[in-house]
Amino acid sequence: MDGNGRWAERRGLPRTRGHEAGGQAVTRIVEASPSAGIGVLTLYAFSSDNWNRPLPEITALMRLLRQHLRDQRDRAVANGVRVEVIGRRDRLPAGMVREIAKSEVATAGGTALRLRLALDYSARDAIVQAAVRSRTDPVPPDRDRFTALLGDQDLGRSPVPPVDVLIRTGGEQRLSDFLLWECAYAELFFRQSMWPDFSASELREVLAEFGRRQRRFGAIQRSTSVPRSTVTAFPLSLTRSPVCSTRTSPPRAEA
Repeated sequence: MDGNGRWAERRGLPRTRGHEAGGQAVTRIVEASPSAGIGVLTLYAFSSDNWNRPLPEITALMRLLRQHLRDQRDRAVANGVRVEVIGRRDRLPAGMVREIAKSEVATAGGTALRLRLALDYSARDAIVQAAVRSRTDPVPPDRDRFTALLGDQDLGRSPVPPVDVLIRTGGEQRLSDFLLWECAYAELFFRQSMWPDFSASELREVLAEFGRRQRRFGAIQRSTSVPRSTVTAFPLSLTRSPVCSTRTSPPRAEA
């Protein structure tokens, strides 16, 4: 969800107003995702490196994130959205951890969309922790096993398919420690729009372009049907089913 602060500064507003507008964009994209064929949507809400920001901004962000979880809980339940949070929780405020737990429990039965919020998240740290856990395996893990170790299986969650589409708003062109393992074959889209301006129509434009790309995964192109997809965008990441692939398409997609 890149560009909130710059969006506000360009309008002569405090950066916190940009984060508030970014929260409204989250609601728009979450509501538009199921009808766009997205089964899993991952939003990069707060990276582990974001602790380096000024304390007042961090405090405001935590307040807004906690409020968003609380205010959107009933809507998520009504719309069949399952909320999950990935990343560390030991450094988050206690009130935030409580709201996370409430949202995860309340929305656990959602099947329309799997919404993952990355909070205090670092892909490199996640890979390191998975490598540490793999040391207790009796045999060296293969890719599938390592992916399972990476996916917080200790929390009882089902595995997430590889990311098909990664979108980064705000004009920057880098991954910034986001889902590095999961995005091995993701199609990357870098948009000039600031996150508060990112709309459902722009999301559909990205997905239409994704549908025109040829994805071979190292093999020769073959046509396949396109079920649902997984999209990941920076701040949003989506998983979509592959368009051209010799591997089995996942039944749902991740964004």
